[in-house]
Amino acid sequence: MPGQQKRKRSRERAHRRAAAVRGHWEPLFSTQVHAEMKEYVRRLIAEGEVTDPETLRIDQFCGRLTHPTSYRVSVFVPEGSA
Repeated sequence: MPGQQKRKRSRERAHRRAAAVRGHWEPLFSTQVHAEMKEYVRRLIAEGEVTDPETLRIDQFCGRLTHPTSYRVSVFVPEGSA
């Protein structure tokens, strides 16, 4: 698949950076609507609440027959600022 290796390297770099700084991921927003999640992330960046988009994490929990797909937006909080 085109671009797969580039995405893998990008994820590996992000993991190395995150390992160098102690902290945790704090959930900010959860929804089952993809458009709602995208709008929330756009608003966070536009309002300046998140200065570095790499501190955001978007988790997609895949749904099955009984559970719909849901999305969760989290932000990385360094250990000293919590």
